[in-house]
Amino acid sequence: MSTDTQNEQVVNAFETNLNKWVDQEKKAVDLINTLGHLLFDKAVELVLFRHHLVDCSISEILKMHKNVQNYTNKPVSIYDTSELAKELLSMDLIPSKIDIGKLASEWNSEKENYDSKADFIGDKLNELIGVDDKTIEPKDVILYGFGRIGRIAARELIKQAGKGQQLRLRAIVTRGDDEIGMEKRASLLRNDSVHGAFNGHVEVDTDNKCMHINGQDVHLIHAAQPDEIDYTAYGIQDALLIDNTGVFKDKTALSRHLNSKGVSKVLLTAPGKEVPNIVYGVNHKNDIDLDNDQVISAASCTTNAIVPVLKVIEDQLGIEKGHIETVHAYTNDQNLLDNMHKKTRRGRSAAINMVITETGAGKAVTKVIPSLQNKLTANAVRVPTPNGSLAIMNLTVNNDTSVEDINQKLRTAALEGDLVNQIHFSTDGETVSSDIIGNQCCSVFDSPATIVSNDKRNIVLYVWYDNEFGYTKQVIRLAKYIAQVRRMIYY
Repeated sequence: MSTDTQNEQVVNAFETNLNKWVDQEKKAVDLINTLGHLLFDKAVELVLFRHHLVDCSISEILKMHKNVQNYTNKPVSIYDTSELAKELLSMDLIPSKIDIGKLASEWNSEKENYDSKADFIGDKLNELIGVDDKTIEPKDVILYGFGRIGRIAARELIKQAGKGQQLRLRAIVTRGDDEIGMEKRASLLRNDSVHGAFNGHVEVDTDNKCMHINGQDVHLIHAAQPDEIDYTAYGIQDALLIDNTGVFKDKTALSRHLNSKGVSKVLLTAPGKEVPNIVYGVNHKNDIDLDNDQVISAASCTTNAIVPVLKVIEDQLGIEKGHIETVHAYTNDQNLLDNMHKKTRRGRSAAINMVITETGAGKAVTKVIPSLQNKLTANAVRVPTPNGSLAIMNLTVNNDTSVEDINQKLRTAALEGDLVNQIHFSTDGETVSSDIIGNQCCSVFDSPATIVSNDKRNIVLYVWYDNEFGYTKQVIRLAKYIAQVRRMIYY
């Protein structure tokens, strides 16, 4: 073969591959257009195996499609998702959240059984089509406190406005701010050193003491005590209050919020005493009385990270005993430089030390999975990273297993069942802590790191978690559940 012929073949191959990619980009544009119409015209949100598609770029959407095969072992085509999304647009759907990746995967496996995509969707989404009562009455939300979790929660609540109008952020309560203080809080909402800039418009109205955020007016209320506010004076009724201050942690203290007019339920973003401690996806259906429980805890970020994986192992292999060591990003309760601190070791500089400290995660797990009572110990090491943590679980199980067996069990749990929003199955052997910042799941299972001893009973599992964003996503999921504004889903 001549050199000219070889060069021509290389050029042709280049042009062919580029044209294929451009064609896929066009399909991604079609999908983005359909996503917008579904969201704003029908309050229907599409995700791709749990990953949000709204506000994503063309390249991000194509990357998601390519990455699907890493954890499903099956490819999903942009052509299929784009065409199926168009079919969804033509149907009378109720406000819902639909996994277009799952739908496309099922279409590839089952299309021989159907005459058309419309027939296929009609069968799969039968419960979401043509239902008379499509109305979701939105719930007012108050953020009591505006720290790390409060600001991320505000971003999420604002971003989700319009998606069926489930939760509406109406007010933020702080301990007292003048005009300068309000501007500073707005600045902290706009920009974040870990999570980046907020993709939205934030304007402070100091005269009326509120923030205008993406067209929504959010009142800025100053209060020293939780029971001294009349929220109805701000037009807020029957609200869910999310307490993220970390100050009030037992039922008596948290119930003081209920003495304020306009508040009907309280959700704590920390472990709580004498109240249900909930890891959404695991025990929210069994341990909450929606009619009578007024104060509920979303447990801790670490508990939300480890419980989903422990649940899978306990249910399928049985856990005899174990130890959990969390390698946790430093937090605001530590000192930036060496200084006095009421807790052991936390007085030493967080930015330059690894600091051994206690964690209540071992005991907290038993509140969610009672069968693990007295079986687990736990400790923590705070390390010089601002966000992104790791749980190392050394467990002895009751049945023989292998690396392949454990990984397959966690892969299945991440794709099917009640924990698809909680467990992300990672196949990347190069993952480090900064890679999981912004992950939608509270528990990122690192499958390449799984260890099983020669006795087939002693296992070591590594679970990453974004202790800020991943946890806040769990808080929002739980908030929707207890506010009873959950949309229908197809996952």
